[in-house]
Amino acid sequence: MAKNPVVVIAGLACETSGFSPARTPAAAFHPLRDTEIIEKYHFIHRGTPLGDAADWRGTLIGHALPGGIVTRAAFEELVGEILTRLKDICKSTPVHGLWFDIHGAMCVQDVDDAEAELLRRVRNVIGSQVIVSASMDLHGNVSEELAHQTDLITCYRMAPHEDEIDTKERACRNLVELLAEGSFPNRPLKARVPIPILLPGEQTSTRLEPAKGLYALIPEVESIAGVLDAAIWVGYAWADEPRNHAVVMVTGWDADVVTESARKLANHFWDSRKEFRFVAPTGSLEECIDTALQSKLRPFFISDSGDNPTAGGAGDVTWSLARVLSRPEFQHESGPRAIYASIPGPEAIELIVRAGVGATVTVTAGAQVDNNHGGPVTITGRIHAIRNGDRNAITEAVVQVGSVFVILTKLRKPYHLEGDFTELNLEPRSADIVIVKIGYLEPELFNMAADWMLALTPGGVDQDLPRLGHRRIRRPMWPFDQDISELPDLTPRLVPASNEQLRIH
Repeated sequence: MAKNPVVVIAGLACETSGFSPARTPAAAFHPLRDTEIIEKYHFIHRGTPLGDAADWRGTLIGHALPGGIVTRAAFEELVGEILTRLKDICKSTPVHGLWFDIHGAMCVQDVDDAEAELLRRVRNVIGSQVIVSASMDLHGNVSEELAHQTDLITCYRMAPHEDEIDTKERACRNLVELLAEGSFPNRPLKARVPIPILLPGEQTSTRLEPAKGLYALIPEVESIAGVLDAAIWVGYAWADEPRNHAVVMVTGWDADVVTESARKLANHFWDSRKEFRFVAPTGSLEECIDTALQSKLRPFFISDSGDNPTAGGAGDVTWSLARVLSRPEFQHESGPRAIYASIPGPEAIELIVRAGVGATVTVTAGAQVDNNHGGPVTITGRIHAIRNGDRNAITEAVVQVGSVFVILTKLRKPYHLEGDFTELNLEPRSADIVIVKIGYLEPELFNMAADWMLALTPGGVDQDLPRLGHRRIRRPMWPFDQDISELPDLTPRLVPASNEQLRIH
């Protein structure tokens, strides 16, 4: 091409639990538009190799905190704006590429395969000749339709996702390099293998085997001549659509190479299925607390995993907090120093703000969204801290109840960073026990923890998948069906290019 190709950016991301009663509105996506999108991603700034290699045009992207199903109204509103902005760009210039910035596990009310539906509508505006490169979370889902609509597709290779930005940059680099070759309509070949495995992220962390070794195979595959990209999706365990399962895809120019490479990765994944274990020792909440109290290692972290807001939990399940506060060990200020993060309570926050730091208050919080596992909790304690202005929580407060410092929020918020605690005048490193609504510990918490257990608690992202009641996933599926006697068909299939007809298998 004589001048830089025009590349548009669009996408919506929300990891969605179909087992949470919460609903996700449009505002939760915190949409970015036009140049705000360019500003967000440093690797496409002017003066960088990628930034100077294309004319980047932002439409709209939205990244919501994981949560409940996206309302149909929210989806239509955001998609409608994306399409309008795309049409405006297409009126003034030819579009050569699209960076599809998604997560891959978004569920929308009355819409199956939401990301494929979004891309189908986008294709209706930009046409089938535009090259699409998608970047995804490895906990996303890749249906055959989504694989077909994209030309390049990749995902994270680490869980926790320390390579998120690297993955997005790789998707853009692959796109720009392909556009520079001007090789159309000879598009890359895509070999896809669906694998009948559906496991939670807490059993597939790349910190441990077998996921560590599985993902270590990707650089080996990519070093083979004729391969552009290799990707492994674990899938998203807490939704219930036919697309929810593991997938391997290899993209490249040599049909034999990409299919054989995809076969190798898929077979390794399937052969390892019985080796996947939780990333930390597990137990009931009571067992975890007992172990923490008996341990001399401090701080001792406990993951309250069933209501993890960064996996799609509503964040306001009170089941665990009620049990923590009922423990006799925590009834007095002189007891073991514990931190509990967190529970939303908008009305409680209003009372706390009016009372001020140092005051003693009685407030009620939680179970406004998910009351399937206990009702609201009423606590009486001294206000330790108040903080305003957080992007997610809006307002946060800490109330000391006995020896437990309970973090309350106006809106739900994940607590992943040490600063999330220290900004509330809490010192997690000095605490005896830190209980966090999370699954596997994010890097800062992991490095801080002297020891750690994962509590198998109830909620919208319950780790006990069979008791959630999946009805629409394809069966048989490991580990739902542990008596699978026949080897599944792991034959890689070449997915037709985006400008060719797809016949769903």
